Amino acid sequence: MPTWYLGKIKFQEELENGGFKAKNEAYLVDAVSYSDAEARLYKIGEELHRQFEVNSIGKIRLADVFYFEGGERWFKCKVIYITEDDKGREKKIVNFMLTNAETAKEAYERVESSLSTMLIPFDITDVNLTPILEVYPYEAESDKDNELPPANFKPLSEAVPQT
Repeated sequence: MPTWYLGKIKFQEELENGGFKAKNEAYLVDAVSYSDAEARLYKIGEELHRQFEVNSIGKIRLADVFYFEGGERWFKCKVIYITEDDKGREKKIVNFMLTNAETAKEAYERVESSLSTMLIPFDITDVNLTPILEVYPYEAESDKDNELPPANFKPLSEAVPQT
């Protein structure tokens, strides 16, 4: 399950009259730790702005992120469903999900269609617009995964004396 971090990047935007205005932009990144999230946010900031700073980083609890073609804005939806535990007692489960859409109604419909295969009945109780501009899921760097070890590395069996 991905661990999502909401990070804010602060930068100065130049206005038409020559002045500057401080702006904050929010991005969602999938990372393994705060350090990894910060490193990924710095890469994002370098691509978008000349001078910037990572203003804040915080974990955000999301059960799932649904991406659809079309839809520039990101909506956070609260989904509630009821299950039974092993003793037969009802247990209310609350999950938050993120999807992109143009309107809150479209976001509701997209989450509803994404969850249509669930066997348990559910309710989508809240649909809220978020300040998130872009979502960056984790992508393995294929070059590093297929890279051979450096020539001066020895196998462990050769490096450790046998007794």
